[in-house]
Amino acid sequence: MIEDKNTSRTSISTLGEFGLITHLTKNFQITQPSTIIGIGDDAAVLDFEQKKCVLTTDLLIEGVHFDLSYVPLKHLGYKAVMVNLSDVYAMNATASQITVSIAVSNRFPLEALEELYAGIHTAAKLYNVDVVGGDTTSSTTGIMISVTAIGYAKEEELVYRTGAKEGDLLVVSGDLGAAYLGLQILEREKQVYKANPNSQPDLDQYAYLIERQLKPEARKDIIKLLKDLEVQPTSMIDISDGLSSEIIHLCTQSKLGVNVYEDKIPLDPTVIATCEEFSMNSTTVALNGGEDYELLFTIPQEDYPKIKSNPSLTVVGHMLDEKSGMALVTRANERIMLQAQGWNPMKE
Repeated sequence: MIEDKNTSRTSISTLGEFGLITHLTKNFQITQPSTIIGIGDDAAVLDFEQKKCVLTTDLLIEGVHFDLSYVPLKHLGYKAVMVNLSDVYAMNATASQITVSIAVSNRFPLEALEELYAGIHTAAKLYNVDVVGGDTTSSTTGIMISVTAIGYAKEEELVYRTGAKEGDLLVVSGDLGAAYLGLQILEREKQVYKANPNSQPDLDQYAYLIERQLKPEARKDIIKLLKDLEVQPTSMIDISDGLSSEIIHLCTQSKLGVNVYEDKIPLDPTVIATCEEFSMNSTTVALNGGEDYELLFTIPQEDYPKIKSNPSLTVVGHMLDEKSGMALVTRANERIMLQAQGWNPMKE
């Protein structure tokens, strides 16, 4: 899958850097009123008027963050945008622009980069963000992609990791653990393929898990939902490194403890079935898997009636004083201290 098997292989060098950028970005439309100047000048010009600007950036490196033997380039482009938009939404802000920079080796033809940018284009269009800049350069080893996302919010709407209060409820969107299991399945199929290149994988039963890994969605809808419900979170973070790590971040930044209840953690039935098949503990997968890109946030107890019947939101615990520590309350009612075992690229 790494190499483009089509007979059409156009060398990137035939276009030159400016020609390449022009070619790859020619279909991007400007839709945000805050974009004054996008691609085409020395720098973008943005105007957020009375709003606060939110800025985040992420770097994805081949062989560290993704494996092109099973990650299609179109999905990679889409996911690279999602992981950044997710951070903007975790500030309770509206994402409005992105910049995209890539470093690529000569093993990739122009057609491969067109696939990558098709994924970026799809993500930008679906989430209504403008692509306003970036860079392309050569790499000696594969591909790197860096996306910067820009957004805005009124000052009073911004939500930080530091704002949780004792007694607040801990809430999570969606369900957890599926993306990690999707990765395990793709890695398993890669090994099967290495042993027998003629094998044809039947992955239909794992479709949800694989989609959660290859095509995650940033939870823009949850930010709108909370506004519609008139719920202002007191603290918030997105779940990129696993539920356990993110809870510890919120508690540490807000100087609080927590009780998280094992039987409240939202799991898709496919996650439960696949954990049984792989002899894995579903709670461990949800706590430590990562890459779910769901939102984890705290709300005052008085807001509970506003969210209690919503299928997209689950209360998984409540905030305690700092001395109580950060713990998982098991189904057997044991209190086990939380540990951050989420994925850390610096340990690889």
